[in-house]
Amino acid sequence: MQRVPSAIIGALASLCVLLSAGCNTDPLWQERQRVDGPLTELDTPEGVVLPDIQLVDAHEVDLVEQVLTHRAMYHRTLGMLHDYYEGEGYEHKRRWTEQELAAVERTPSFKYLLSAEVPAEDLRPLASIGEADEMYQRGLALLKDGGHGTPALYRQELMLQALETFVELIRTWPSSDKIDDAAFFCGEIHKEYFKDHEPIAVRWYERAWSWDPQTPHPARFQAAVVYDYRLHDRARALELYRQVTQLETRNTSNLSFAFQRITELTNLKEETTPPPAHAQAESLPEGQPDPQVSGS
Repeated sequence: MQRVPSAIIGALASLCVLLSAGCNTDPLWQERQRVDGPLTELDTPEGVVLPDIQLVDAHEVDLVEQVLTHRAMYHRTLGMLHDYYEGEGYEHKRRWTEQELAAVERTPSFKYLLSAEVPAEDLRPLASIGEADEMYQRGLALLKDGGHGTPALYRQELMLQALETFVELIRTWPSSDKIDDAAFFCGEIHKEYFKDHEPIAVRWYERAWSWDPQTPHPARFQAAVVYDYRLHDRARALELYRQVTQLETRNTSNLSFAFQRITELTNLKEETTPPPAHAQAESLPEGQPDPQVSGS
């Protein structure tokens, strides 16, 4: 009887360790336990020597690329194991690999590279730098080609390249007068194209106006809308809408909307704020005890 090639088993064991934080396969491991007998710990499988994972000055991009690479290898090797079981007639093991393959394919994968961190607030756009200007124009071109503002033309890979270009511009030339522009478009990309990235988007918007208080982009308005409708932080949204009416007056449509939301949010705040204790007491029907003191 043929044995499963040791290379396949070793590759699967190593890749499972690397993917243990990203792939939720607990139910499948339990299923395998019923089929193949007791299992050892996922991170330290008995009888398998795992190499240490060396991280030397690893940045987020390096780590994400490693995850992508090992995830692809795991999926490919698991498919080889499935074909082996199918060819050998191991029906119950073939079913396990099919379940495992389905689980890997259902697990969300990295569709983009997140910026590891948003740069500090104290950057200042001080100078026109030719290389930074060229990189900014490349970012804009990628943004347009990626379908920004035209959903039917959306191309994710180009949008990701645009994001990486803007982030690289800021990191490479932090004194360029294009850093606030790049920050604004980083916010736009995170807001429009990445699910649940609103907290990252508003941080980029905030950097745009903290780096350049006179930035020509409607960063405060966009941040206000995100806080208002997606993060449901209406106090922060109200604060930013008020700043829009003072500092971002060029876009009449945004300005009109900001005034409208200031009125609505102010009224809502007044409606949901409980009246003072003395007002509550005055409004009680005659003969009713004051609820503030009735239990004392």
